[in-house]
Amino acid sequence: MGTYCTDELYTATEVVRNFSSILKSVSTKEKEKVVIVKNNKFEAVLINIEEYEKLKDAFNILQTIYKKTKKV
Repeated sequence: MGTYCTDELYTATEVVRNFSSILKSVSTKEKEKVVIVKNNKFEAVLINIEEYEKLKDAFNILQTIYKKTKKV
């Protein structure tokens, strides 16, 4: 499990009430990520689109490598 700062943790209720400002803090990279907590459980992570695209590309590369190693 990753490490999260307290200023990155928001309850689901806080996200609903402050969605625009929370979204702006992520999209402008003021915050790297926002972790959404519901019923004392980590439920989701909000990241900006650039980071999402990088993660998606990295996943695709790793998936290709994995498939090639499994064929051997």
